[in-house]
Amino acid sequence: MEPVTRIHGRAYPLGLKNVDTDAIIPAEYLKTIKRTGLGRHAFEAIRSDPANLFDDPRFAGAPIVVAGDNFGCGSSREHAAWALLDLGVKAVIAPSFSDIFSGNAFKNGIVTVVLDQAAIDRLMEVAQDHPITVDLETMTVTSPLQDRFAFELDPFRRECLMQGLDEIALTLTSEAAISAYETKTRSLG
Repeated sequence: MEPVTRIHGRAYPLGLKNVDTDAIIPAEYLKTIKRTGLGRHAFEAIRSDPANLFDDPRFAGAPIVVAGDNFGCGSSREHAAWALLDLGVKAVIAPSFSDIFSGNAFKNGIVTVVLDQAAIDRLMEVAQDHPITVDLETMTVTSPLQDRFAFELDPFRRECLMQGLDEIALTLTSEAAISAYETKTRSLG
């Protein structure tokens, strides 16, 4: 996982509430164990409308999604996080997230930012024409229009995201202690 300290760029002004994991990536694409190639199927039902925002050139490559309440609800599927990453999304801003989605996003290096509905409404407006910045060092979401919204994030998750530590990399930080323990237990055996 790559370290994440700052995400800057255009944002998809999605705004929809209760976007479930099936809307993020339909079940028919869950047979793969590859993390790549899912982005082209992300939000497939929404993208069936020729005027959809995910294929709008103004938002091409946007690293941020501004969404409504309860983003990522529904079934547990890590493929939803994989699809977002493959689409280029590195942060989702919403009033709330499904716990399972939030965990899967974190484990894959996607920042989930919780802001109140008034902030979401403002960011939906800003995203139409301006970039947004999510900064983990200052714990703020800002815009060039002087918007500044503070957010909270679990300190452990924040540190892991900023250092690029997934579960394997986090375990490997204790490699010396693990090896010492294994050597000690073998000698007792």
